[in-house]
Amino acid sequence: MANIEININKLEVAARRLRAVAHPMRMAIIDLLEKNPTLNVTEIYTKLRLEQAAASHHLNLMKNTGILASKRDGKQTFYSLRNDSILKVLDCIEKCSY
Repeated sequence: MANIEININKLEVAARRLRAVAHPMRMAIIDLLEKNPTLNVTEIYTKLRLEQAAASHHLNLMKNTGILASKRDGKQTFYSLRNDSILKVLDCIEKCSY
């Protein structure tokens, strides 16, 4: 049997990210940003019919776990997926659920 070294820090980061997306509204935000690569907060909460505070909460959580990137332009904050790795994970989960 091969000796496999486990990086606990990487596992903890991965677990935090998976917990961050394990919510239907956050998955909806990811789906929305996959189809519209850059959106501001208003566009996100309007398209998903959310209250602004709820949208901001979900966006900040995903930003703080490294799933989303944000950029301020004046009073607007624009969000995008940091990279497509979370899409690959979600696609894998989707395929495994059948």
